[in-house]
Amino acid sequence: APESLMQALEDLDYLAALDNDGNLSEFGIIMSEFPLDPQLSKSILASCEFECVDEMLTIAAMVTAPNCFLHAPPGTEEIALTCWRKFSHPAGDHFTLINVFNAFKEASANSASQCNNEKWCRDYFLSCSALRMAEIIRAELVEIMKRIELPISEPDFGSEENILRIKKSLLSGYFMHIARDVDGSGNYLMLTHRQVAQLHPFSSYYNTRKIPEWVLFHEFSISEDNSIRVVSEISPDLFVEVVPQYYFSNLPPSESKDILQEVINHSSPVSTMKEEQK
Repeated sequence: APESLMQALEDLDYLAALDNDGNLSEFGIIMSEFPLDPQLSKSILASCEFECVDEMLTIAAMVTAPNCFLHAPPGTEEIALTCWRKFSHPAGDHFTLINVFNAFKEASANSASQCNNEKWCRDYFLSCSALRMAEIIRAELVEIMKRIELPISEPDFGSEENILRIKKSLLSGYFMHIARDVDGSGNYLMLTHRQVAQLHPFSSYYNTRKIPEWVLFHEFSISEDNSIRVVSEISPDLFVEVVPQYYFSNLPPSESKDILQEVINHSSPVSTMKEEQK
């Protein structure tokens, strides 16, 4: 549909993937090297600047592979939730996925047989095939990074600085996927349109009963009760720092936009000057 095509071109423009003539920019050409959604490609390239490539590649592999969390058989739901809490990260689902992937890698390293890997996954209500697929995807992404000579930073997962850098990388690509809890009960209104969504049951926030006010989400699903999947908390200050001003100015009027505008108005002249230079 023409509307879909125009929306896609607009999104690519916001991601700096197009030049003034509507062709792929130099940045867009590099983005197109990755067999991923443009937002994910942009986040990976941003992670080169923010020096968190290792962690961003793991996130990209985990969200591209099938969902790693299995539907628990009837009567075992609470056991599954208890198992998943071991991997929960307070910063959100993207970071929880890193924990899951790293735990799977560690279990694989300590196991001499494939059967033990599958048993470990069953014990934690995780999909072994999905995690193996994530391993394959991640290895392919590493090869692409090497082929086009992009830097791969050393692992530093866990430090506060690293978490902040990952959030900035995610925001660089997914600034169009932001929602705000408008009533304190988990009803998230998306910035781009008036659609209301709830957290997906597989979210670590759903599990811990925490309801962050501002979130970045990987995808929105109408078929799954209007839910947002793979969700991590962000702050309005971080949004304002990373997101292109021309995108923000084109957002439809809303209470959320007014709150973000207040943050911009209260930011220091130095920050404004840095943004203009950027």
